[in-house]
Amino acid sequence: MPDIKTSLERALISLNGLSIGDAFGQCFFQDENKLLLSNNGQLPEAPWYFTDDTEMTLSIIAVLRSKGEIHQDTLAKSFAKHYSYDRAYGPSMHRVLARIDAGETWQAVVASAFEGQGSYGNGAAMRAAPLGAYFADDLGLLMRQASLSAEVTHGHPEGIAGAVAVALAAAQACLYRDVGIRPKHAEFLGKIIDLLPQSEVRSKLVRAQSITTARSMDFLVSVLGNGNNMSAQDTVPLALWCCGQSLEDFENAMWLTVSAGGDRDTLCAIVGGIVASFVGDEGIPDNWKSRREALPVWHLESGDAN
Repeated sequence: MPDIKTSLERALISLNGLSIGDAFGQCFFQDENKLLLSNNGQLPEAPWYFTDDTEMTLSIIAVLRSKGEIHQDTLAKSFAKHYSYDRAYGPSMHRVLARIDAGETWQAVVASAFEGQGSYGNGAAMRAAPLGAYFADDLGLLMRQASLSAEVTHGHPEGIAGAVAVALAAAQACLYRDVGIRPKHAEFLGKIIDLLPQSEVRSKLVRAQSITTARSMDFLVSVLGNGNNMSAQDTVPLALWCCGQSLEDFENAMWLTVSAGGDRDTLCAIVGGIVASFVGDEGIPDNWKSRREALPVWHLESGDAN
């Protein structure tokens, strides 16, 4: 297993970027903030409130801190215990977590979703970046752990592939940071594509890799999606394209990502968690950190992973 202290530190940096991105993206569902998209640099008024993207990621951190790996039963219970209706969960997740909280096993709940096909939503991907940062030293282990994390809520292969892709991206960001290299767009995405199983997520990432520059965000969205369908394959390719374009600049990455519209909080959460893994905590501007509402501390307290 990886060194817990170093791994947890990496995961917490990724969490910070993820939660700031999540809260930033969520601001742009408010009409008064949409005007800011034409004036990059003018930030929405504080406080920025985080969503389910962050809340569920806190459970990932809690389980990794207490167990050193993904323990699926513990993770499912933590998701249900810390569920909050006001955090903008997706419609299906309200039902999933209510059933788990009522005593059903997560296996039974996931198996019954979408007529037995399982969910291929973007919820497993949105929380995967800190997991990738934690296991960056062992990519084989990372892929297994990302799959275990996804399976608790997303049983469809595309939902799992999306989570694995995001975890691999965060790991690659950590590894490139360690050697002081900013990879080119195609190289960064290629490292992820090479390890992914055949899937629609992978196929669209191959397309994203080939688009080194885009003539417009509308064109890019038409090819890769922007999370409007809330599926992994409609969300992850665009998010990772944005990372490939602006891995070294957290602020620019956020503005680029939110300009795509769609599922803004989830897109920005994914990108924030990955880019933070490359730039470090010091690469996130202080005026962005101060605008996000304070995170709770339960994910760092003993005994709260259950």
